[in-house]
Amino acid sequence: MARNDEDPFHPANVAALIVDGEATVLGCTPGAEDLLRRPARELRGRPLPSLLTEPDDWPAAPVRDDGTFREGTATLRIGDARHVEVSFSVLTLTESAGPDSRCLVLAVPQPLMTRWRQNHAFIEELFLQRRVGLAVFDPGLRIVRTNTPLLDYPGVPDDLTGMRLADFLRQEDAERVDDLLRGVVRTGEPLIGEEVSARTRTDPRAARTFTVAAFRLQLSDGQIAGVTTLFNDTTEEQRARARLDLLHRATALVGSSLSVTGTARDLADVLTPGLADVAAVDIAEAVFGHRSPAPDDQGTHLLRRAATTGDLPVRPRSGGLVEIDVDGPHTHGLWQRDPAARPRFDDEAAVEGARSGMSALLCARGLLLGRVTVWRTGDVPFDEKDVEMLDEIASRVGLVLDNARRFGLERRAAVSLQSSLLPPAESETVGVRSASVYLPTEVSTGVSGDWFDVIPLSSARVALVVGDVVGHGLHAIATMGRLRTAVRTLADLDLEPDELLTHLDDLVSQLTVESGESPSSIGTGAGHHRTGTEAPVPPVPYDSFGATCLYVTYDPVSRLVTAASAGHPPLAVLSPDGRAAYLEVSPGPPLGVGGLPFEPVETTVDEGSVLALFTDGLVERGDGDVDTGMAALLHGLRTADPFLRPLPEVGRDVVAGLAPTQVPDDITLLLARTRAVPPADTAAWTLEADPEVVADARRMVARRLVDWDLDDLVFTTELVTSELVTNAVRHAGGPIELRLIRAGTLICEVSDPSNTQPRMRRAGSTEEGGRGLYLVAQLAGRWGSRYARQGKTIWAEQPLPPAAR
Repeated sequence: MARNDEDPFHPANVAALIVDGEATVLGCTPGAEDLLRRPARELRGRPLPSLLTEPDDWPAAPVRDDGTFREGTATLRIGDARHVEVSFSVLTLTESAGPDSRCLVLAVPQPLMTRWRQNHAFIEELFLQRRVGLAVFDPGLRIVRTNTPLLDYPGVPDDLTGMRLADFLRQEDAERVDDLLRGVVRTGEPLIGEEVSARTRTDPRAARTFTVAAFRLQLSDGQIAGVTTLFNDTTEEQRARARLDLLHRATALVGSSLSVTGTARDLADVLTPGLADVAAVDIAEAVFGHRSPAPDDQGTHLLRRAATTGDLPVRPRSGGLVEIDVDGPHTHGLWQRDPAARPRFDDEAAVEGARSGMSALLCARGLLLGRVTVWRTGDVPFDEKDVEMLDEIASRVGLVLDNARRFGLERRAAVSLQSSLLPPAESETVGVRSASVYLPTEVSTGVSGDWFDVIPLSSARVALVVGDVVGHGLHAIATMGRLRTAVRTLADLDLEPDELLTHLDDLVSQLTVESGESPSSIGTGAGHHRTGTEAPVPPVPYDSFGATCLYVTYDPVSRLVTAASAGHPPLAVLSPDGRAAYLEVSPGPPLGVGGLPFEPVETTVDEGSVLALFTDGLVERGDGDVDTGMAALLHGLRTADPFLRPLPEVGRDVVAGLAPTQVPDDITLLLARTRAVPPADTAAWTLEADPEVVADARRMVARRLVDWDLDDLVFTTELVTSELVTNAVRHAGGPIELRLIRAGTLICEVSDPSNTQPRMRRAGSTEEGGRGLYLVAQLAGRWGSRYARQGKTIWAEQPLPPAAR
């Protein structure tokens, strides 16, 4: 018979002997022959003690006086030299004692019995332990045996023998577990660590989470006896993981915003349904104004409801405001209600149907910034661990709120400073009507250094400027203010666009030198001399004084546009006939880089054309595809109908259509609709460098002013013309160009081929000359000179009489 090394009571493993009252062997089983290595004929008639290595180990009375069996251990002789340890039991077979009595001696190898007893003890202890639920199911998934804490919850019977899971669990939960166990019974593959949720039929809201392990039971003959299942309640571990995950999500989500209302909304969203069914966030009224909140004279704080989430309505407050006393009831902590009680947990706002609630104060740096309140409607109330987690979330959110408040305060100051350094959004000159849109960035690095300007120039011309300083924050704004002032100063000199950018580039390079930076000091703080014992100085980025700039001039008399770029995107030109394109400007390097010239480009535009200047924040996309952004801008300008609608509306619509939800960089758009001076409002003459032409010039000017009904300006204009032409004849030579322009003012220009700069001086009392420009300055409202590609132009402006404007 085949042996079974697991079952000590298998017939092949048990040695059975029949002995009489004098311990003589009367008979034996094949198992005894196999164990003792002796045939039955040698065993019959032998004294049983002779089979032991220590004959005295055999008890004098094999059977107890009360008839019960004896147990013990002994060492049996096997053959002549070997022996084996056995566990034995002696059972009486007759009622009488004495030589004629009969006993049954059963012996099992000691190692096999020890292992069986250990297995038996393990199984018994497994069913007695209370940490893990243990159940044995038959092949039909009826419960055969369980330990005490299988499902020690309300609604689970004490005795589960013969029951199915569906008898006390909700149908869907029971079917989920049954499907898993059927798979184990069918395939024999163990189930390890499967997570399931279980709710009883009597309390379906109180769900518990388990990890299930199961293995199939199979008898020695291959017959399936059932399945053993271990249920480990991981509800608390699951809740702890959920709390930790909620804390991480709350920190990541809320910490990504620097908006007070956005932070409140994100907090409410993350708390439902992760922690509660309903959440409400109240923020101190002062925080919305970026001020430091403080209690009033009565010690209460004014809060505004900033966000609510959940499926249940929160009872509205009057005006959304409430005053709370931080020492009052239900401002902080945990509370629950009796199901029969009125559902009122908060004096300011109750949630119908709520069973439990808790709240925490939002504080940071000694300031009360608000309060968060949450409610649950189910039968699982909040506990102290939930309170601890809400307090932890509230403490982190409090810091975020205070950072948002401080950032808002700083950003408001930066935006205010930026706005104060920029010109009005709309302006009107003789040459153009303009409108601009400026959107400051919304990122935490602060406002950037974008700027724009519309600068009136001489002879009815106008300059349009858009620039972008590298970096963000007050440093960039201060640099922007410097550059805008410099551009206005250089523009007053009537420099050509490329020449102006050259001077501006020199200024930015000088600012970089003054800051102690150089290309070799990037990231090292070089230029700031310090010893090795001093604290390191945070390095300023090398490009903190870098900038890009587009400078454009427009002449309404010739309708000529001249542009030059220092690393800046080109301007777009939209003609009234529907044509739209970017001016092909060859951009030079950004300001401060130096080394390369700036190239101007010229084009003539139709009257009523729209010029669009912008910064890269309007066309750059997250993937760096500027071409797509510029194509979108051109399309947006076309579809906004800039010729029939006011330019401010056009600018707002274009920016709204292109700007992302969160502006990563400042956005500036400057639109200018061109005007033209009619030919009838200009007059030009070419004169020889001869003193006799001065009188002719006076007569021609007087005649044209009479034709323009400007008789009141004839005398002064004759004097101005006489002085300017005389200076040109004496000092510059010919030919001399004389021009009058009637465009908002009366402009008198004299151009000559000389590059000599005229200079006004006060002549002595005995000097006959030297009073020309001084006289011009006294008669004209403004005067000046500008260089051209060849020669120069002296100009003087006089205001028109009210009737002629």
